[in-house]
Amino acid sequence: MENIRRATITPLALPRLQKLAPRPVRLADTGLTETFVADLLSKHLLQGGVLTMAELTGRLALAGPIVESIINFMRRESRIEVRGPATGDTAASLRYALTERGRAGAQDAMLRGGYVGPAPVPLEAYTEIVRAQTIHDRSVTHQAMQAAYADVVVRDEILGQLGPSLNSGRAIFIYGPPGTGKTYLTQRMARVFPQATLVPHAVAINEAVLEVYDPTLHRSQETSLPNPNIMLEQGFDPRFVVCQRPVIVSGGELTADMLDVYYDPDTRQYRSPLQLKANNGIFIIDDMGRQRVAPETVFNRWIVPLEEKRDFLSLGAGQHFSVPFDVVLVFSTNLNPTDLADEAFLRRIGYKIEFQHLTPDEYSRIWTQVCAEQNITCDADVLGHVINELHQRHGTPLAPCHPRDLLSIAVDHSAYQGQPRHVTREHMDWAWKNYFVSLRPGEHAPRATAIDGGR
Repeated sequence: MENIRRATITPLALPRLQKLAPRPVRLADTGLTETFVADLLSKHLLQGGVLTMAELTGRLALAGPIVESIINFMRRESRIEVRGPATGDTAASLRYALTERGRAGAQDAMLRGGYVGPAPVPLEAYTEIVRAQTIHDRSVTHQAMQAAYADVVVRDEILGQLGPSLNSGRAIFIYGPPGTGKTYLTQRMARVFPQATLVPHAVAINEAVLEVYDPTLHRSQETSLPNPNIMLEQGFDPRFVVCQRPVIVSGGELTADMLDVYYDPDTRQYRSPLQLKANNGIFIIDDMGRQRVAPETVFNRWIVPLEEKRDFLSLGAGQHFSVPFDVVLVFSTNLNPTDLADEAFLRRIGYKIEFQHLTPDEYSRIWTQVCAEQNITCDADVLGHVINELHQRHGTPLAPCHPRDLLSIAVDHSAYQGQPRHVTREHMDWAWKNYFVSLRPGEHAPRATAIDGGR
């Protein structure tokens, strides 16, 4: 995934987030029951031992008055006891621990559900938030696309197709040879939607808790609020994480069960499918046709969500629920689309966009850009040698991935020879030999396979 610099949410953006998801100040504002929150608090104490009020508010992402009311409720039920301040604690803060009765109740709660984290958001509230920050609420313009791709070599024809496709609200089919930039350029579409997005840590479906926020996939943004875990009465609901628009990419590793709720029997926790984690963002199914599941199975999975803008999921044991399906769904493939899907499904996809190999001029612009970015010294005749001698002689089409990959290997070789970041024809010949697969000595495959997976 593209390495986008983490941004800081400015105070000017906070009023919008606060209006979208105001910070709960009473238990009723959370949408959760007293018993539910008490069980979650008891699981935190079971896991953390003796905790202070500040530690509990931080762990639960709830305001102090709410946590205090739950503690009082649990004390009345003899599930929690007050401990004095820790030795040497100058703040003299009270600490809380489970009683024997409370420990038994916490263990029972763990058997019913293993989630231990910030308080979840009820499904109804999550649905409202997703719809309020839909990715389909703005019209993408030519100027916006030009700005998003200002530092990328891409044909105006491609931008002229990608832009309107984002306005359509329909799925997009990207196809073309390996290495033509399909995945890289589609990930860039997130730049057209710079507005911060709220992603919940977890969603509550009745008594079940479904984890949503994934730090390995979501790109969180820092807020300018000081001490956000202490000043819980200010700003937006801390049960949400402020993120950039999600961009989820799944390739050949995709299986059918990754598109359904996953239950881990060992931890007794539910985890969200990929498309739910991608809500309010972009979901790219890359290398279509290379998955361990039949293409028609993957395509058929989206017929109802695309038409109804809702996804229907199950927790097992007959528990079904629906969530908004608010994504820009992109299929990307190196294969012929007509070999993957029938005409009826292709009609449901509004845009089929073909990516092609580069012209020598486009290749040269990318080459120059890579050299400037990586501080590589490379004479013009070396570039001419690569295009006219290596690519042309071996019949290898010009692909956007080639300049970066070939120059990277050439720099490795030049550094080994004591000439760091200066590449010559000899370095490029050596890089070419190590980059492409030889069919037999002296002969190279006419169609290149990129090291980076054929983006």
